[in-house]
Amino acid sequence: MKFCSECHVSPWPFALVTVIAAVIAFLTWLITGLSQPEPMVRLGAGLAMFVAVEGTLVHYVISCIRRHCRHRETRINTSRHLDSRA
Repeated sequence: MKFCSECHVSPWPFALVTVIAAVIAFLTWLITGLSQPEPMVRLGAGLAMFVAVEGTLVHYVISCIRRHCRHRETRINTSRHLDSRA
């Protein structure tokens, strides 16, 4: 993950994403149990759902962190201000 060197990213968004993905994977595991598949198929479906949800939400969190970083704007505004003074 390449973030701005001045950003100190909290681990809480990533922990929340993992909890959400785990809950959805568990619900998938429970629902597939209603159709009586083999245990490995049930486990595979839950694992696939966890990976899909976790990957999608981690990508979303990273893009939001990058999009809302104000350090780039501060550097651009500072350089413009210094250029106008010269």
